[in-house]
Amino acid sequence: MRIMGLDFGSKTVGVAISDPLFITAQGIEIIRRKDENKLRQTLARIEELIQEYEVEEIVLGLPKNMNDTAGPRAVITMEFKEKLERRTGLMVHTWDERLTTVAADKAMMEAGIRRENRKEYVDKIAAVFILQGFLDYRKRKQEE
Repeated sequence: MRIMGLDFGSKTVGVAISDPLFITAQGIEIIRRKDENKLRQTLARIEELIQEYEVEEIVLGLPKNMNDTAGPRAVITMEFKEKLERRTGLMVHTWDERLTTVAADKAMMEAGIRRENRKEYVDKIAAVFILQGFLDYRKRKQEE
């Protein structure tokens, strides 16, 4: 069993998967859609990945404002969370994703990935940061 991490954006969803021991997160793909409101194929692809990787829980990045308030994007993300839970029957946790895209961009810059190529990977890497943060938090809670 594994945990899936999602970075839900207006036209893309970055996807990451934990290893079976819930220690590390690996980015697996970016699901792209042409229209922000067309989620049927996105949800279908997430369901395929859930089956393929035997996912038992999902972590969804929640884009809060820097002052810890929920803006319009957070509201849309919570609506997506409800759709995910209804469609998959799985527990969907939200995880504060503030600055994950910035951290992902910085990591790619440090890795020497050219600026014009970073956009291609940023959502997948942000999903890794979201999932890894959740996995680390969960491990600390278990150790307490």
